[in-house]
Amino acid sequence: MTRMAATRDGYGAALMELAENAKVVVLEADLGKSTKSQLFRKAHPERTISCGIGEQNMLLTAAGLASSGYIPFASTFAIFTERAFEHMRNGVARPNLAVHLCGSHGGTHTGTDGSSAQSIEDLAIYRTLPNVTVLHPADDVSTKLLTKQLAAHHGPSYTRTARNKTPVLYDGREHEVAIGKGIVHGSGEDVTIVACGVMVSRSLDAAELLREEGINATVVDMHTLKPLDTELLDRLSAKSGCMVTAEDHSIIGGLGGAVAEHLVSSHPVPLERVGVNDRFGESAQAEEMLEMMGLTASDVAEAAKRAMSRK
Repeated sequence: MTRMAATRDGYGAALMELAENAKVVVLEADLGKSTKSQLFRKAHPERTISCGIGEQNMLLTAAGLASSGYIPFASTFAIFTERAFEHMRNGVARPNLAVHLCGSHGGTHTGTDGSSAQSIEDLAIYRTLPNVTVLHPADDVSTKLLTKQLAAHHGPSYTRTARNKTPVLYDGREHEVAIGKGIVHGSGEDVTIVACGVMVSRSLDAAELLREEGINATVVDMHTLKPLDTELLDRLSAKSGCMVTAEDHSIIGGLGGAVAEHLVSSHPVPLERVGVNDRFGESAQAEEMLEMMGLTASDVAEAAKRAMSRK
């Protein structure tokens, strides 16, 4: 039976393992229980700063720590990181300080929190900032590994995690997880499906549906949206001749936008984008939200067939 876990748990576990580095400090904005940074706080209160409902102050405090030689990890809900966007821009990204911001509960898969709490634009807005690495892992194993790698990363980052449990994909494949490198599942030559976050497991399910129809798909976990693994995209676009992107995020500016931007200037092929279609979410259960937004395995499979028809 497939193990299930939430990516936010991977983030919390990584902080605990990073604690042996005395330079690692953790900042919270009143949501440590939800982002799982509370694990670090309980074990190392002397290296934890609780900023209350003050995301802007949290980012600038983290910037000061980074400029003083510390390695700060700051977290809150994805939607609340947007309150501090200008501080991330001018206080962190512009001076290129290694502050690592984690936004939990991103996307519509958060479900019953409703549209006001469902960030469908976070990956897009952080992609626009120079110097910022943008990550959206698919399972707790890759989240843990990527977060630990950030401790030695030169420059700021934004990582989106999720509350709801998703299938664990990388037990035994830990060596394949690295910032900036997509992870390939399968070797189908008919279509390439590039996904991130919760949509990686859905895309793997879509590949199974397609296989039943005699269509062979390659699925890529593109956990790093910036810097994008363009070498892998070029190789697979040449191999399959068409692509699909799948993300629990607006189709504007996120993974679909990033892939489209690269393909049009490198190796143009038919591309179908599966994501949130320029609308806000609603309040519903997590799986209901994916169905409502057209983010099911069947939706990805149908997009793959549309892309293939345009070759």
